[in-house]
Amino acid sequence: MQRQYYSLDQVADLLGLHVRTVRGYVRDGRLKASQVGRRYRVTREDLEAFTGAPAAPARPAGAPHAEASVIVQVDGVDAQAAMRLSNTVVASAGGRREGARLRVETVYDEERAALKVVVLGGLADAAELLKIVDTLVEDPR
Repeated sequence: MQRQYYSLDQVADLLGLHVRTVRGYVRDGRLKASQVGRRYRVTREDLEAFTGAPAAPARPAGAPHAEASVIVQVDGVDAQAAMRLSNTVVASAGGRREGARLRVETVYDEERAALKVVVLGGLADAAELLKIVDTLVEDPR
């Protein structure tokens, strides 16, 4: 069986980290990597040992890729409703299918009674999460 190797850029993309963070892990010895010339390569097995989970296949360099960056503002919500909405949205984002990366941040402005939900990630996963936000806003029970 042929070994699969990842560049540090691919590892950073797979883990949702900055490449400098991944380089730090390699320098510290936390992530095993082999140096080929001036470049580092990480085997699939070493990446799986580092994460404790199966590694997703690397996206080929130059392959088309699209992500969404969305900010949703929900006006007229009290602190308790904002907390419920935030918890539900963050939990929903964490329960996405394996390999999907979706990042969600929420900020509540008590003076304005407004909640901002920031969603970053793949188009399909972001769209699913936005449907959940829409449902929660339409029926805030």
